[in-house]
Amino acid sequence: MATQRRHLVRDFNRYITCSMCHGYLIKPTAVTECLHTFCKSCIVQHFEESNECPECGIQVHETNPLEMLRLDKTLEEIIFKLVPGLREKEEQQELDFWRKNKSKTNEGPRAKRIRISEEDEDRDHGKGGDYHRSDPQIAICLDCLRNNGQSGESIVKGLMKKFIRCSTRVTVGTIKKFLCVKLKLPTSYELDVLCNGEIMGKDHTLEFIYRTRWRLQGESAYPMVLEYRPRIDFG
Repeated sequence: MATQRRHLVRDFNRYITCSMCHGYLIKPTAVTECLHTFCKSCIVQHFEESNECPECGIQVHETNPLEMLRLDKTLEEIIFKLVPGLREKEEQQELDFWRKNKSKTNEGPRAKRIRISEEDEDRDHGKGGDYHRSDPQIAICLDCLRNNGQSGESIVKGLMKKFIRCSTRVTVGTIKKFLCVKLKLPTSYELDVLCNGEIMGKDHTLEFIYRTRWRLQGESAYPMVLEYRPRIDFG
């Protein structure tokens, strides 16, 4: 089993190491513009000097590239499972850091975890949470797709305010719920949401749709347009 794990780590090594420090990815953080991933500390330090991705050279953001970063918790867990002892080593290094700097601050990792837990609880109860406002944002247009004689068209109408701005992490399922509320439809009402004429799955995020469907329109086509209609049963 140990031999198999070593072979697995070797095979995946280029996917779980940082191209900047050449070590295992610690707090792997993806650049949302190009999806290249680095250690969080490496990419944050890099963006203090440059707005370009160190891997491909794309300009990430004109003024604040830090807005275009996302921590990849799934990848982090995969790396910890693949590399024995890495999690424990990082936790020990964090504790050592706080011990050395305790004279500068009274908030160690334990207090920090408690504070984060309290903030999460506040968000769950709607107290002071930012509801993903700190995420990268995207502007979209929600347009009613009208087909002559389509069943249900009489109650599915266009929105008075069809331009919205929201987190790139919002899914099509959430967009459908939003439409049902705004159009005063039953929560069980079925809608199709389309991009470029293709029906989008309920778990697709706006970031995924923008990167894989909408960019075919070209960089000048902004905001992204999503069309909605009563669900068509092709049964």
